[in-house]
Amino acid sequence: MSCASVGSTQIWRQFAVSLQKAKLDADFKELVNRVRRGRELSNASFEPIYYLVFQPNLILEVKRQTPAWVARLKNEGWNEVHCFSIAQAIQEILQHDPRRALWLMADGKEPQNWQRTNESLTNALQNGKAIQSKLEALLQSLDGRKDAIVLVTDLEALHPYLRIGAIESQLQGQFSVPTVFLYPGSRAGKTSLKFLGFYPDDGNYRSVHVGG
Repeated sequence: MSCASVGSTQIWRQFAVSLQKAKLDADFKELVNRVRRGRELSNASFEPIYYLVFQPNLILEVKRQTPAWVARLKNEGWNEVHCFSIAQAIQEILQHDPRRALWLMADGKEPQNWQRTNESLTNALQNGKAIQSKLEALLQSLDGRKDAIVLVTDLEALHPYLRIGAIESQLQGQFSVPTVFLYPGSRAGKTSLKFLGFYPDDGNYRSVHVGG
């Protein structure tokens, strides 16, 4: 029989989560400092791309904290805080795809054929670089605005279709304002990230990583 009771196990689990939340808050503070220093440098060769890396079990906590983070950024002098939701972008792209009626018909016939569904949706998101185009349009609209910053949220919605590293690499040269990706996953070395903690290491990044 285990010496640890169910109650004590729950207490330790709650304690571990509270430590993760405290680290998340500390990581965000460090991120703000990094962004501030990057803005002060204004190096022409430096693109202000940042990743706040956090454990996937904190996805809901990050969503709860995002409004407070937006307020904190405004207090730090970024008067224009723009949130770009990957989930919302995907929803808009798929809702307006001309093949949507065919997808719904096929799903009605074979509702459990997840492989076919995922392949169809992946093709829709990759063809024409739809998500990339939406983010690029936002970045271009903010070009030259010194008090603007972008938070890219809901990256988990990319699973199982894409990874954000591919989108970032295609947008090199377009990041004229600080852009922060809220990344659920883990660090893998100095420059690599592991999306959602179980994808293979992805080193396709030229950005500043905080947390993880």
